[in-house]
Amino acid sequence: MWIQYLIIALLFAGAAFYIGRIFWRAFFDKTQASCAKGCGGACSTIDVDRLQRTIELAAAPGAGK
Repeated sequence: MWIQYLIIALLFAGAAFYIGRIFWRAFFDKTQASCAKGCGGACSTIDVDRLQRTIELAAAPGAGK
């Protein structure tokens, strides 16, 4: 019976470590220049000005024609 408790404790510790690592990388890890997904992709290269222009063009009157 104690083996079952040991397995559950190990699974819980592994899950807690995994979630803690995701949390740490999302908020505190400054070695990556990316977002919380951890993919190292183009998250940090979003062109905010281009995105704003796209939103303004879509919201302009007559844009839905």
